[in-house]
Amino acid sequence: MKEFPPFSLQEPPKVAFGRGSWVTDQDGNEVIDGSGGPAVYCLGHSDPRVNEAIANQLNQIAQGYRRFYNSDPLEQLEALIRERCGGGLTEMMFNSSGSEAVETCLKAALQYQQAIGQTGRTRFISRMRSYHGNTLGALSVSGYPLRRGPFQESLLPVSFVSPANDYRPPEGVDADQLVEFLANELENEILKLGPENVCAFIMEPVVGAAGCVVPAPAGYAQAIQAVCQKYGVLLISDEVMSGAGRTGNWRALEHDGVVPDIMSVAKGLGGGYLPLSVTIYQQKIGDVLREKDGGLMTGHTFTAHTAGCAAALKVQQIIEEENLLDRVKTKGAWLGQSLKERVGDHPFVGDVRGRGYFWGIELVQDKETKQPFARDLQIAERFGHALRQEGLLLYPVSGFGTEQQGDGVIVAPAYNATDDVLEQIVGRIESALKRLFD
Repeated sequence: MKEFPPFSLQEPPKVAFGRGSWVTDQDGNEVIDGSGGPAVYCLGHSDPRVNEAIANQLNQIAQGYRRFYNSDPLEQLEALIRERCGGGLTEMMFNSSGSEAVETCLKAALQYQQAIGQTGRTRFISRMRSYHGNTLGALSVSGYPLRRGPFQESLLPVSFVSPANDYRPPEGVDADQLVEFLANELENEILKLGPENVCAFIMEPVVGAAGCVVPAPAGYAQAIQAVCQKYGVLLISDEVMSGAGRTGNWRALEHDGVVPDIMSVAKGLGGGYLPLSVTIYQQKIGDVLREKDGGLMTGHTFTAHTAGCAAALKVQQIIEEENLLDRVKTKGAWLGQSLKERVGDHPFVGDVRGRGYFWGIELVQDKETKQPFARDLQIAERFGHALRQEGLLLYPVSGFGTEQQGDGVIVAPAYNATDDVLEQIVGRIESALKRLFD
């Protein structure tokens, strides 16, 4: 066992290179990347096929500016995404980051409501314990006090309802009442604001960093969609972290049998090889925007970056050719069960939850009462440090509970991680828990 130095939040080591699920720093320390950074690297690192696709595109042209040129990588990626999504989700705009994708979701919703004459519909409703991005609009709809702090007075007015978390339901609400409670709460908030003033409701099908991986309860998405449709409120599904196959379905909300009006995808789309994100929306919305305004009124310098599209296209083609989404479903079930069996009973593990290759381990001070650790103990950061000592990188998350408490880690391996790597991830988590709490 490696020597365990005192815990600190010093600067991380410099990365040297990565191959598959393994990353090596400049000091020669090799670790398993068990979370794909922040759930990004769905094919691991340095896949020669993706690198070749990028190099080939760069040898032709890095980017044909979107207002001047279309391109084969863009058209082929659009066709692939339309096939993956189905359900009328045919319109899309590509940008560089998840935050930009969410901003585009918000703008598309506002523009659509204006275009159909609903000029008063400017308000958004979101959930507490949610995170949608770092730009001001995306941060405005994020119910994550730890990240909103210094920007609070400049954010949009947004209403927040309860998180959809059956491990921590609202006080006095039983598990079998949770979906009904949450649907009624959303309806009451719409009525309070006035339906004529509400533009859209935004949600993560599986909450990522803001909740330490929280899948919505069964039946929740259908109930929420019914409320939105009743009052003409658009449903936005933020799948920046959970989409592009991370949960076993290309659309995370597909698991719940719901097709949103608008959705965002980013991290697993290009697998981290080049920055790329996409906002996808219903054809009926696109038709209205084209007729009224000539199309979606937004865009950036690097919208639909040609080399970025080429990289994402190759990533998605590899996922299809190797049937990796089927692997994420089957081995994801094994991964979740193994985590529950081997660390779920640990006295300081409150909950193990997730879907596919997207799992969260929440640490608590008291297992029976679910009392979190005090924030100043920095348990998530210490756990991340202990994991690194065991040769494993996971994504520590904190501040997702009340009073900025809440500690945990996200497990999100590459879709093509070998069985041996998956087994080592579970084993090293066990060892890191022992290391930390002993």
